[in-house]
Amino acid sequence: MTRVFVSADMASVALGADEVADALSKAGAEVLRTGSRGLFSIEPLVEVETEAGRIGYGPVAAADAARVLTGDHPKRLGPVEALPFFARQRRLTFARCGVTGPLSLADYAAHGGWRGLAAARALSPSEVVDRIEASGLRGRGGAGFPAGRKWRTALEAPGDEKFIVCNADEGDSGTFADRMLMEGDPFLLIEGVAIAGHAVGAGYGYVYIRSEYPFAIDSLRRAIELSADRVAPFGLEVRVGAGAYVCGEETSLLDSIEGKRGQVRAKPPLPAHVGLFGAPTVINNVLTLAAAPFILAEGPEAYAALGYGRSRGTMPVQLAGNVKNGGLFETPFGVTLGELVNDIGGGTESRRPVRAVQVGGPLGAYFPPSKFDLPLDYESFAAEDGLIGHAGVVVFDDTVDMGRMARFAMEFCAIESCGKCTPCRIGSVRGVETIDRLIAGGRRPADPVEALAQMRNAAAGAHGRASELALLRDLCQTMRHGSLCALGGFTPYPVLSALKYFPEDFGLTPEMAELA
Repeated sequence: MTRVFVSADMASVALGADEVADALSKAGAEVLRTGSRGLFSIEPLVEVETEAGRIGYGPVAAADAARVLTGDHPKRLGPVEALPFFARQRRLTFARCGVTGPLSLADYAAHGGWRGLAAARALSPSEVVDRIEASGLRGRGGAGFPAGRKWRTALEAPGDEKFIVCNADEGDSGTFADRMLMEGDPFLLIEGVAIAGHAVGAGYGYVYIRSEYPFAIDSLRRAIELSADRVAPFGLEVRVGAGAYVCGEETSLLDSIEGKRGQVRAKPPLPAHVGLFGAPTVINNVLTLAAAPFILAEGPEAYAALGYGRSRGTMPVQLAGNVKNGGLFETPFGVTLGELVNDIGGGTESRRPVRAVQVGGPLGAYFPPSKFDLPLDYESFAAEDGLIGHAGVVVFDDTVDMGRMARFAMEFCAIESCGKCTPCRIGSVRGVETIDRLIAGGRRPADPVEALAQMRNAAAGAHGRASELALLRDLCQTMRHGSLCALGGFTPYPVLSALKYFPEDFGLTPEMAELA
C-alpha cells in the first residue's frame, strides 16, 4: 500500500485537503495527515513516499488522486525541501511542521522532541535562564523584549505560586504562524511552556487561544492530554478567547483568563511581579516559547550564531496579501524586505507593481519599495518608525488607496479599544473624523460651538488641509505617548507612515507632505 502525506492544516482544508485525502484513501493509499509545509500556492499538497524519499504534488484536486499514485501527474514537484521557497529557509521552530504526525508522540520523539526539556530539567532554574539570556532570544510578538530578562524577573520574584501564560491570541492581519504550529507541531509548544515553567518555578500554565482557531484549539487540547505524563508535574490547559483584539495585550489577556472583561492594566506592577491571580507570571507568545526547546537541546551558541545585530535566531515570516508565494518562510534575521517581497514572495499575485508593504499587523508601518533595502531587524525597523511585531508581511499593489488604509487603522483602533484610556478610546474616533476631513480637502460643517453667542469674541479656527494635517499629527503624538497599551500607542505608525510616503492619497501638495 502506497503511503501518502496530506496536510490537515486549516488553510489546506479550506483549499480542499480533506476531499483529496478521502479520494486518495478510496484509491487504496494509506493517508497520513500532517501539518502544512507552509507554501499555500501548492496546497492541497500531497507527498508520496517512495524509495527515493517523499515526492510532492500540488496543488492537487480530488479528481487527481489516481494519477498522483501512479506518479504521472503533471503537477509533480519532486522533493518539497528542494523547492526554492523551502531550500532558502533555515527552519528551527518549524522543522517538523508538515513532516510529522501532529499528535504522534513517537514521531515527535524520533525527530528530536523532548530533548530540550530533558536538558532543562538537568539544570537548575537559574542555569536555564542563563542559556535563554545567552541565546539572545527576544519576544516574537511585540517589541522584541529579551525573553531571558523576563524569565529572570519572574524567577527572582517572591511567591509560592507562579504561572506561565502563552499568548496564542494571534489577531494581527496577515499572520498565521501560531496557528500553523499549534495545528502542525503542538508538542513543541507544550515542551517550550514546560521549560519556561521549570526555569521560573511555575507549576501550571495556560495557553490563551483565539476562538477563531477551532483546529488549533482541538489539536492542542488533545496534545496536552497525550503528553501530560511527559511534562508532569507541570500542568497545562487551554483557555479560549472571545474575539477581542485587545486581549492580545498581555494584561488584558490575564483579565480574560481570570473571567473578567479584557481591559489593560496600568503598569507597574509588571506581570512578572504581579500577574495572573496576583502571582508572578511569565507571558510569552507561541513563537518565543517554541524557540526554547532548540536552545536548550542544541545550546544557546547555536541559536545566537544566527541573526543580525541584536536580533538573534530565526523569525518565521508570514507572507500575505497580494503576493504570489503566500506562506510561512522561516529565516535568520537580516534578510531584507525586498528579498522577502520580490525574491521569496515572487511579487504581487496581480502582477502589478508593489506599492506598499505593511509589516507587524494592523498597527505596523507602511513601507514603499524605496525602503526595500531595510533588513529584518528590530533596531533597523525601529529606526524607521516601524515594528516587526509578529512578522506578518502584507503586500499591496499600485491600486491601493493609502488614505483609506490610514483611515482603517484609526477605525480598527476605535472598534477594538477596550475603552480604558482616553487617548485610545476617543483619539481613534477623532482620528477617523480628521482623516475624512483631510481627504475631503479640510472641509467641515459649520461648528455649532463657534456659532454660540458666548463665542462671539473667539476667533474662528482656520479650516483646510493644513490645519487638519496639524491636528492629525498632534492627535497621533497624544495617542502614541498617552495610551496605556500598544493598541492606541502603535496606531499612529500606519497613519504617519502613510502620510509620509503616500501624501498624494490624502490630497497633499509636496510642500505639505514635508510637514507630514
